[in-house]
Amino acid sequence: MNITELVVFIIYLLFMIGIGVFFFTRSKGANEKDYFLGGRKMGAWVSALSAGASDMSAWVLMGLPASVFAAGMGQTWIAIGLAIGYALSWIFEAPRLRRFSIEAKDSITIPQYLTNRFLSGSKALQIICAVIFIFAYTIYAASSIKACGTLFNTVIGMNATTAMYLAAAIIIGYTFLGGFPAVCWTDFFQGLLMLAALMIAPIFALAAVKGAPAQAVSEMPENYWAFTGNWREIASGLGWGLGYFGMPHIIIRFMSVKSQKELRKSSVIGISWTLIILTMSVAAGAVGRVMSSRGIIEITDSATVFIQMTRSIFPALISGILLSAILAASMSTADSQLLASASAFASDVYKPIFRKNASDREMLWAGRVVVMAIALIALIIASNPNSGTIMGLVENAWGVFGAAFGPTIMLSLFWRRLTFGGAVAGIVTGALADILWLVYLKGTGVYEIIPGFVIGLIAAVVVSMITPEPDAKVKALFDRATRNMGD
Repeated sequence: MNITELVVFIIYLLFMIGIGVFFFTRSKGANEKDYFLGGRKMGAWVSALSAGASDMSAWVLMGLPASVFAAGMGQTWIAIGLAIGYALSWIFEAPRLRRFSIEAKDSITIPQYLTNRFLSGSKALQIICAVIFIFAYTIYAASSIKACGTLFNTVIGMNATTAMYLAAAIIIGYTFLGGFPAVCWTDFFQGLLMLAALMIAPIFALAAVKGAPAQAVSEMPENYWAFTGNWREIASGLGWGLGYFGMPHIIIRFMSVKSQKELRKSSVIGISWTLIILTMSVAAGAVGRVMSSRGIIEITDSATVFIQMTRSIFPALISGILLSAILAASMSTADSQLLASASAFASDVYKPIFRKNASDREMLWAGRVVVMAIALIALIIASNPNSGTIMGLVENAWGVFGAAFGPTIMLSLFWRRLTFGGAVAGIVTGALADILWLVYLKGTGVYEIIPGFVIGLIAAVVVSMITPEPDAKVKALFDRATRNMGD
């Protein structure tokens, strides 16, 4: 156990809890919109880094470097796909989603938006969305909690399961107390820390490798540096980018920005941050492989390559700070997922079905109870030795969200003819296609998000075309939201 690194971790965790307490003290008189969407008052920097940090969970510091370390540079197609998808979501989806969510009865959750977009009195869509949210987010949050266990076990020798319980308690703490503002501000600081860690560690590690770069290249397996691979690897890597169009805990940030002007500024910050993060994550895996081949570090578990690399070249104080970025990555994603699940249940199931006259205070506490429940289930999954790898858990949840919500949300923003029935069909069919492909056709080597996304898109279009057109009020809502998009 390294005491210095442990002390740094403790200080960092106390800082995160402090942010939650701060916003809890300011929450007197807060309502449902404040807790789940920050009152639509978030600035450009906080929104951008919060969206990025909530996206880039521990897989960017452990999962992606591990894939590059083990399988070679062909895994870079994942980073390329993510970079393209993230940029397109900010450029094309964000401006319209913010405007549409305001026009659609000032919706504060994605299920609410999808229902209000069609001015529907039916709660079927909200319930379907909430069920998918809770299912997929529980798996996704488990990956973040699992990463915390691996980190504490590797660095300070703490039992991995005990570490998972500790991390879950901290995440529940500040999400429970502060809601969306606390989550966004913790994500902001965590995003800065992740950027610093991935900028510093690979560069210093590369400097520690003796010998010319050409020598390092020649020492590696023959196909390690090859960017080209079989078409399945390339298509699956690029397919990751489709997930951004339907990832609720990321696109909810688009709805929270206080103005279209701030949104444009956020897009520049967010896209730049993500490009740097993804590039340096790939570099971390490649440099770690070179260090391992030289005997500088010993890697028994590829998921720890960033940890071992950082500890080998920095003193304990610096390594403790840099390794806190893994905590940052894990927590910044898990808190957003818990809050998105809580908002979906409280606003889209609890209030409309069970307690139509629920007060703002009751809604806040309903959301907090769901935060605790989902975190506990995720903790049970993460602590199961057979739950799979960090990257595997993320991959499964990412696929469900992208296939279920991506096609329908994009159609709702750009296609006037989309109907309520088409939206339901797109979401349900996309989710089912993704899951069935994962269960029965995973052996094809094609990432399930691709067939799921395509099938969901086709279902939404076909059902919309065979059902009656939206009425005049729904078309008028679309026209209002698309008018003067530059304002």
